[in-house]
Amino acid sequence: MHDQARALRGLMEHRQEPVPILGNGVPRARTIAVTSGKGGVGKSVVALNLAIALSQAGQSVLLLDANLGLGNLDLLCGLNGYWNLSHVISGARTLEEITLHGPAGVEVIPGASGLEDVADCPPAAQRELLLQLAQLEQEHDFLIIDTGTGIHRTVRHFVAAAETILIVTTTEPTSIADAYATLKSLSTLPDLQEPEVLVNLADSPEQAQELIGRLQQTVRNFLQTRVNHAGSIPRDPAMPAAVCRRVPLLIDAPHAPASMAIEQLARRMLALKQIHPVQRTFLERFQQTGERAA
Repeated sequence: MHDQARALRGLMEHRQEPVPILGNGVPRARTIAVTSGKGGVGKSVVALNLAIALSQAGQSVLLLDANLGLGNLDLLCGLNGYWNLSHVISGARTLEEITLHGPAGVEVIPGASGLEDVADCPPAAQRELLLQLAQLEQEHDFLIIDTGTGIHRTVRHFVAAAETILIVTTTEPTSIADAYATLKSLSTLPDLQEPEVLVNLADSPEQAQELIGRLQQTVRNFLQTRVNHAGSIPRDPAMPAAVCRRVPLLIDAPHAPASMAIEQLARRMLALKQIHPVQRTFLERFQQTGERAA
């Protein structure tokens, strides 16, 4: 896993010159980084179904699986693409060539595998990947990034460049503790937007609200920052059933309680886009956060 992380970390650490912004330079896509403090909280399922909900609301959505070596969004979609992000980094394929046409019109960039083979890829290849992502960003309304878990430097970099940070947790004490650890790690980043925290697998809205209230108070007292309550997704048997069938929940069971909760989350994301219009492209922010971290 260390070698896999090192490969994509090269995207940030070894660029020799800035990546030019393509097109007219006017930002279009709003970037949402979906992350979590630990695995097993449903982060990828949330990212996928949020993308579908936004697409069903008339938005053009690009979903990037940025899990290092452990990408599985294509499996959750029922897709069987061979090419993935590792082939782009190695120069064998372009982003456009590996992008899959997913459910509800969502475009999916499959996550990397076998990155240890390209851990020392040349800076020119890394720069080319950023150029291609910049082009795709201009062609969509939302860029949703399913990041890795934890507080690895690569995850922090993706999250810091996003306009909306969505941290997924559950009601389990270990998950809550890891969500706080993630918030603590992110609190040191400059110009960070207030993160949104989503409670998955909640037994009731009241339980989720109480949990978020305690987390908000702890963050205010010890980190001197704020987090927002993005809502909750109820514990719903339709969700694991959809995962087993490799069919996204919003398509497999569109009227399930969890589906309706995700649609509510999508409406919140649309509202945030209206309240806080996109000011800079994701690639501009990505570049600037990398320079500050250098």
